[in-house]
Amino acid sequence: MTSATGRTTSGGPRPDTGRAGDGRRLTRRQRRRLVRGAQYAVFVAAVAAVAAGADWGRLANQFAQPALFRQLFPEIITVALRNTVLYTVAGFVSGLVLAVPLALMRLSSVAPYRWAAGVYIEFFRGLPALLIFIFVGVAVPLAFPGTQIAGGTYGKVAVALGLVSAAYMAETIRAGIQAVPKGQVEAARSLGFSARRAMVSVVMPQALRIVIPPLTNELVLLFKDSSLVLFLGVTLQERELAKYGRDLASESANSTPILVAGVCYLLVTVPLGYLVRRLENRTGRGR
Repeated sequence: MTSATGRTTSGGPRPDTGRAGDGRRLTRRQRRRLVRGAQYAVFVAAVAAVAAGADWGRLANQFAQPALFRQLFPEIITVALRNTVLYTVAGFVSGLVLAVPLALMRLSSVAPYRWAAGVYIEFFRGLPALLIFIFVGVAVPLAFPGTQIAGGTYGKVAVALGLVSAAYMAETIRAGIQAVPKGQVEAARSLGFSARRAMVSVVMPQALRIVIPPLTNELVLLFKDSSLVLFLGVTLQERELAKYGRDLASESANSTPILVAGVCYLLVTVPLGYLVRRLENRTGRGR
């Protein structure tokens, strides 16, 4: 009941009219929209502040010289980018060849195999790739005088990148093998497969399908790590993108070659990154 003055006479709580003071109370959806709008406003303000404060004339003069840009082609593609791709493929293939037995050794029932694989993986994952390149280029010739790695610079890069990438890919492959249901192995053994044949014919094909996305991501990382080849000492025809851009930038006293080299990296890494996401989504749907 209410009195003549319109006040509630019962002792219960007042009904929620949806008002806060004289204004309406915001719903949860309205609060989310308000917060999202504030975030967009902060982002736009930050971009505008950077754009207004940058000296675009000096940036264009240092990084965007059209005449120097034209001089880089086609050599930056036919030499620098080609060498970068070859170094990456060589390192990836050698690393994958070494990673498979390392992964199997990590899962072996023979303790010395597990220890040896574990020491290798922890050692090469713990050291910077730069030190591995220096070791391959300097320490190996000193330790074995008169011996040369087959393939010259390409062989050295394959060894250096392969040693590093194998440590990471071995753990990825091991995780993929362990992700295969044990029932698959039991079914294969019940059909008369030996342990080795079950691993090769049943487990490894499924494991490789699982680990394709992370292995593709490792390929992207190797593509960027190939820039460390400069510590091996390369000829003009063996330069990769990073060294090619740096050398021409030093000769011209302009950073346009570095910018173009960066764009060439993106032309490869961005599609590979997109491929990784597609493979991850496809693998997730398949599982």
